[in-house]
Amino acid sequence: MTNTSDDFRNPSRRRVLSALAATPALGLLGRPAVAASAVNTTGLAVTDSEVTVGILHSVTGTMAISETGSVEAEKLAIEQINAIGGVLGRKIKFVQEDGASDWPTFAEKAKKLLVNDKCAAVFGCWTSASRKAVLPVFEQYNGMLYYPTFYEGLEQSKNVIYTGQEATQQIIAGLNWVTKTKGAKSFYLLGSDYIWPRTSNKIARKHIENVLKTKVVGEDYFPLGHTQFNSVINKIKLTKPDVIYAIIVGGSNVAFYKQLKAAGIDLSKQTLLTISVTEDEIDGIGGENIAGAYACMKYFQSLGNANNKGFVSAFQKKWGSKTVIGDVTQAAYLGPWLWKLTVEKAGSFDIDKVAAASPGVEFKGAPEGYVRIHENHHLWSKTRVGRARADGQYDVIYETAELVEPDPFPKGYQ
Repeated sequence: MTNTSDDFRNPSRRRVLSALAATPALGLLGRPAVAASAVNTTGLAVTDSEVTVGILHSVTGTMAISETGSVEAEKLAIEQINAIGGVLGRKIKFVQEDGASDWPTFAEKAKKLLVNDKCAAVFGCWTSASRKAVLPVFEQYNGMLYYPTFYEGLEQSKNVIYTGQEATQQIIAGLNWVTKTKGAKSFYLLGSDYIWPRTSNKIARKHIENVLKTKVVGEDYFPLGHTQFNSVINKIKLTKPDVIYAIIVGGSNVAFYKQLKAAGIDLSKQTLLTISVTEDEIDGIGGENIAGAYACMKYFQSLGNANNKGFVSAFQKKWGSKTVIGDVTQAAYLGPWLWKLTVEKAGSFDIDKVAAASPGVEFKGAPEGYVRIHENHHLWSKTRVGRARADGQYDVIYETAELVEPDPFPKGYQ
């Protein structure tokens, strides 16, 4: 599916321009176009007036609850960029494919976007399983992926810009916070059964046992889409951990938190720390079922800075006043903007030149406040902790004073 020029000849365009004016740092003007042959030497889908990119997320299956927001954010960013002149004077056209919550499908669609559609960049994936499935494709065909999800780290590629947090910025930072503020001595680890939760909990266990010198009293995993959690909830009630550390993803969260509440576990008294439940998931869970839980992320919709106010306003005008925005949604929004800035720094759409130009690119208009691309292709960003409210939003109760340097290969955790 591609956008058409009609998308930019309606009242929503005027609303986008108004939102841009209200967010000073987003006022980044496009450059005059130069001949396609000068900025595209490798056969990408670039003409004198257009450049084609890909959007690759699950809009069906169990991951749709999490990934729909990413699609919306990427489309908003593209619309805003087009409204101010595009990239190197070219309007962005997108081709959207559905990964359908199936990792082989992600790989198949990634190949289509790179080989058939010749996309200059792809914004996509959510789970680490989908990213791992497409990574060989991007490296083989030399494409550029902007990946928005917080993840386990232990990866770095010339062909990927990781706009979410890696383990030291989220897992380790969150465990340090909950141990210090709650005096936690015991943890029960939960996760969905695939690479990100298992690797993340491996890192968490090492940190809990080797650094914090505390203990893990239980660890369980469940298939994606799993809906029966009563057995593990009984184990939690028996072991009485100081902290339930939950890394359940997608639609399974709805069942887990509803069943947790039904079993009488009061999250205003029992500490639960999650690194996977954003406002997008709470929209399905229901705020009343998760109120009191803590989440360690880098972004919450409730952030009060001017960039975020403009972003939330523009997002809700485009996608509905009741639409919520989670951490990964915001990180997905960063992708097209960082790509634009990098292409214009490089003066070219060529993948090798974009990859080489990426380190040091900064986006002062980020809703989270400010980000900068590190030499390892991850982002410098702040770490924050929020407490879930019954209305589905988070109160931000902690944030680092400075940007946290990304370290995808921390010593002692591999």
